[in-house]
Amino acid sequence: MYEEISISVEQASDAKVLIISVAAKLAGMHPQTLRQYDRLGLVQPGRAGGGGRRYSERDVALLREVQRLSQEDGVNLAGIKRIIGLEQLVGELQERVATLESQLDAAYQRIAQLESMGAYPGRDLVRREAPSTALVVWRPRRSGDK
Repeated sequence: MYEEISISVEQASDAKVLIISVAAKLAGMHPQTLRQYDRLGLVQPGRAGGGGRRYSERDVALLREVQRLSQEDGVNLAGIKRIIGLEQLVGELQERVATLESQLDAAYQRIAQLESMGAYPGRDLVRREAPSTALVVWRPRRSGDK
């Protein structure tokens, strides 16, 4: 009745539309197992108006990964929860790095654009080849100083 789908956690949809019996069947688990995993915080299903759990394709893929880690790799549920948390953190950090790299590239392009227009004098920038131990003190000129 249910066809086997193979979706990675990254590719799956976040739409919380599957009722617990369908999600359990797709994940190859008993609905009670899904309820236990929800209580343990391994998966966070959405809630329908009446309070029923709703799962997404991403939740089903995550449930399959939990099952694989548990059965094939022998990882306990606390370890699985830690692994899932670390994988989510890595994903968030990768997104942050990509954003920062994009912003840095844009800044370099803007500097190059300003330099090519002559609008970026460069005299305010001091390039140093090697670290210096010199101390530079800057004092603003007073109106009477020459």
